[in-house]
Amino acid sequence: MSERTAGETDVVVVGAGPAGMAAATRAASLGLRVRVVDEQQSPGGQVHRGVTRGDEGVGPRFGDEHLRGRELVRALHASTATVEPGATVFDVDPELGVAVLRDGIAHEIRARHLIVATGAIERAVPFPGWTLPGVMNAGAAQVLLETSACVPSGRVVLAGCGPLLLLVASQLADAGANVVAVVETTGAIDHARALPGLPRALATPATFARGLAWLRALRRHGVERIGGIRSLAAEGAGRVERVLVGVGDRAREIAVDTLLVHAGVVPNPQLARLMRLEHRWDERALAWRPRVDAFGRSSDPRVSVAGDGAGIGGARAAETDGAIAAIDAAHALGAIDARVRARLCAPLLRERRRHLAVRPWLDALYRPPGWLVDPPDAAIVCRCEDVTAGEIRSVARLGVRGPNQAKAYTRCGMGPCQGRVCGTVVTTILARAAGVAPAAVGYYRIRPPLVPVPLAALARMPGGGNRRDERTGGAM
Repeated sequence: MSERTAGETDVVVVGAGPAGMAAATRAASLGLRVRVVDEQQSPGGQVHRGVTRGDEGVGPRFGDEHLRGRELVRALHASTATVEPGATVFDVDPELGVAVLRDGIAHEIRARHLIVATGAIERAVPFPGWTLPGVMNAGAAQVLLETSACVPSGRVVLAGCGPLLLLVASQLADAGANVVAVVETTGAIDHARALPGLPRALATPATFARGLAWLRALRRHGVERIGGIRSLAAEGAGRVERVLVGVGDRAREIAVDTLLVHAGVVPNPQLARLMRLEHRWDERALAWRPRVDAFGRSSDPRVSVAGDGAGIGGARAAETDGAIAAIDAAHALGAIDARVRARLCAPLLRERRRHLAVRPWLDALYRPPGWLVDPPDAAIVCRCEDVTAGEIRSVARLGVRGPNQAKAYTRCGMGPCQGRVCGTVVTTILARAAGVAPAAVGYYRIRPPLVPVPLAALARMPGGGNRRDERTGGAM
């Protein structure tokens, strides 16, 4: 192994979801010093959130995936990896100094290799009325259910597309919520488009078994399903009161107290963008993803991206991603040679291919329609700065060709999330307005700090928080 510098950690893993836990456990088993930093108070990530609670009913309520999450958490804690919970990464400097905020105190971890396992975020789907109180992401409702056993009161409608829509609807209905309808964009055209991917998808029968179980639950609870919708809007005086959906050539109104929206998930791009890793536009998924090789190695050879942050594949594929990235990191750091890497990765690469076999079918079936990713002029796109889709199109007509230039004209993306919510939508709007591919438009230039950090915490950092940022030519 190459010589370590005092104070360095061999591998820092950002994120403790399936990919992060698997990466940390495998890297530690190969003799590397590993530190895991994660925003949550316990490992698990979104898909395995709350699995460490001493609740034996978790399996029956949320499925075998949660039981698998417990196994991953146990393996992580049994390893030599150090886990730092409740820790938010707000910068990574060019020397792989990872700046972390925990309990109001900022500190730095120096890494020899970095594995980014920050997972996915729900795709933002701006539509008229989506900012009304009572409208929220389906994933947020799932978090409330899993962490606090909290369900929405009154009439609940779920709208959009994607497997999570059906999962959350069935979970809420089983938990006692009054789910009156699931309104989906998916229709006959989508089923036809997805048909070529079905034979490969059938190689993963567990995926279909879970989906059928969700559908049976919805039927058992009398939940209406409306497919192939062509428009979506929410209306109400002060909060959502009704949902308007276009079905064929007619409009339908549904009374509602809570509207939960979901249109799939996309890789969380912020940390990888902050480090200036190369990205490409994935037209199949309508999202950006970092450019990585088969081992998860990014355009910076010292940085790997694993799990859904590198491309949506699901929890089991993310596990294999994490383990592969850890083995490759051990090779990069000189702990194992190329032959050992090949031997250890071979079964994992086969396993990953098996888990990903369903993705072409799922991606085609649940591809968001154009009207959902290219919202009408009146829809607010940037909630931080209250910027509409029409304002973005108006600056596009002036010759604006990228999100960073649009930010200067409209302040879109200038809020605390730095475009995490609106970034993909803005790329799509600008690309369609200019008649070019999204890849030609690009994405926001993310700058440190990645999240708001108290000045007092920065001032107490060693060096007074004066972190030279070669990406922007200044100090943070």
